[in-house]
Amino acid sequence: MAEYVNLVRRALGQIRGHGGVRDLCRHFIRVKDVKTGTLIGTDKYGNRYYEDKKHYFFGRHRWVIYTTDMNGKDTSDEVDGTMVPAEWHGWLHSMTDHPPTTHPPEPKKFLAETHQFNVSATPQQYVPFSTTRKKIHEWIPPKAENQ
Repeated sequence: MAEYVNLVRRALGQIRGHGGVRDLCRHFIRVKDVKTGTLIGTDKYGNRYYEDKKHYFFGRHRWVIYTTDMNGKDTSDEVDGTMVPAEWHGWLHSMTDHPPTTHPPEPKKFLAETHQFNVSATPQQYVPFSTTRKKIHEWIPPKAENQ
């Protein structure tokens, strides 16, 4: 009987942790995984970082739930490793035991102040301008003199 009570308690905790049944179902459809844990912190972009050492093994015990971007567009379908700022990356990959909420990183002169997302395969990507001449030129038909 106690096993069923713990199971129901954990299921209700998952529903509460994801913001209701609708958000839980949406998250499950997108990520194919439903986890609950202790909220460790939130970064300046609104991503939420969780940890649960009790129910998950090492390497899977820390995770991030991405949020919508500044424009209100839902980015949870288009997640990318560059959406995690550097200060949270170390904690998320177990490089440090202390999250940036309790031990903020010391500022360094050479680090950029703003975080940039990966824009590969987007219209904003960098396309270099060619400075060499073409080896093959397209044929342009001569114009008729009668016209």
